[in-house]
Amino acid sequence: MQHPPSARHHTGHPTACAPEDILVAVPTLNEAAHIDACLASLIGDDPFMAGICVVVADGGSQDGTVARVDALQSRYPALRRIDNPRRLQSAAINTVVATMAEPGHKILVRCDAHAIYPPGYVRAVAESLAARPEAASLATPMDATGEGCFQRAAAWIVDTPLGSGGAAHRGGGRSGWVDHGHHAGFRLNWFRRVGGYDESFSHNEDAEYDHRLGLAGGKVWLDADIRLDYSMRATPAALWRQYWNYGRGRARTVLKHRMRPRARQMIPVINLLGMMAGLILAPLTPVTLLWPLAYLAALLVVSLVGAVRLRGPCGLWAGPVLGIMHNAWGAGFLTLLTASDARRRARPEQEGTPT
Repeated sequence: MQHPPSARHHTGHPTACAPEDILVAVPTLNEAAHIDACLASLIGDDPFMAGICVVVADGGSQDGTVARVDALQSRYPALRRIDNPRRLQSAAINTVVATMAEPGHKILVRCDAHAIYPPGYVRAVAESLAARPEAASLATPMDATGEGCFQRAAAWIVDTPLGSGGAAHRGGGRSGWVDHGHHAGFRLNWFRRVGGYDESFSHNEDAEYDHRLGLAGGKVWLDADIRLDYSMRATPAALWRQYWNYGRGRARTVLKHRMRPRARQMIPVINLLGMMAGLILAPLTPVTLLWPLAYLAALLVVSLVGAVRLRGPCGLWAGPVLGIMHNAWGAGFLTLLTASDARRRARPEQEGTPT
């Protein structure tokens, strides 16, 4: 999942949570343009935050991020910086817990360097989690945003069931127990119990973690009162890469745990296979073109509805955006699944080769 650029105001929770209970982790990699504003929004002049250890785990930034964080330590005495040699966000969070968590820390709040948070965000996450002793972690909904035509259309369609498959953390407005959501807070005893993030995952590490958490009996609470805005990719190519990686990450999770994917997750894969089969068989059986033509017609309808909803031609991008998300995700899923199967088939032959 990518960094959200801003966060909405949220409501607080009455359950008290002391600063010494909380540890904050902020992974960074070349975030010099954003880290000052992010840390100012998280810490600022809030007396509550003055007692909370905020740890920036840097993955080898080359743009001056490290120097900016070091300079900010004079303004924020509780701010710390550590190195994250593995570079990935999953490794950054694990490293913060392994090296910076003290015995008194009970709650970990995960924040993103590309984000601007409203006052009281860390406290709200910690207190929401503290208010539910049965919760192992806390998730928050994300609301898509965008400035240009492409981003605005993408932001609209991704928060609909067509774009998100009905995922509760994608623009959802109802709090409740979920299998997976955008990671905001963790109860540290549970984080350690399940082994933290799998650092071999560059994408989908959050869903993979939540799967292991569920197997161990942990529960995830989605607090719809604490919301994050996130900016959609600005170009078709960037959106394709993002969803390609999402698909590959989901396939890795399926393979690792031998899971049966949910029906909503397999729809893009089945649709992509159906369209490919229709195009390949068309010279022999033209009727097979009905599948890809029907899908294109559906995307056209989405574009027209998008134009109405966004009150202008920018909404016409909604159909192409949806097509990119569906097919990039499906292609990423299939390519990793196929490559993994090829490696598995080749392994017995390699193992049986005389030396």
